[in-house]
Amino acid sequence: MGKLTVLALRVVLVALLAGSVFVQTVMVPLLAIDLEEMGTEFAYQRTAFLVITVLGIVTAQVVLVCVWRLVTMVRRGTVFSHAAFRYVHIVIGAFVAAALLTFALAVVLVPGEAVAPGIVLLICGASVAVLGVALVVLVLRTLLAQAVARDVEAAQMKAELDEVI
Repeated sequence: MGKLTVLALRVVLVALLAGSVFVQTVMVPLLAIDLEEMGTEFAYQRTAFLVITVLGIVTAQVVLVCVWRLVTMVRRGTVFSHAAFRYVHIVIGAFVAAALLTFALAVVLVPGEAVAPGIVLLICGASVAVLGVALVVLVLRTLLAQAVARDVEAAQMKAELDEVI
């Protein structure tokens, strides 16, 4: 990966992380104020909605930090090691958690007339899509495992060749 690509990716990651912190610190409290004006009949939904929103943002932040660490490993040439698996596993877990949070949001919105059933169905579809991303990352983890195995094998062959020479 070239230096310009790494720099561009890091700029994007910093912008996304800064935006997510802004949403957590400014937009979520404003959302809480707006939801408070809805009345007491939606009080249980309000709290659950806010908790799901904050936890969803945290899952995105976890993914951003892990991608930053993986990009650092790519730049150093150490991505094809067992240390990379830790970050990939965390990313998979964060996407699974995000899928569960998205589904929980749909469950919270089901009772009452506040949200149309079609919207709830769309949120359930989004939950399946997020789970699909977790599965794609799982496939990429398998590719990483194969690359690490090939790298170890190549290192062993090089060591044997060095002995022969």
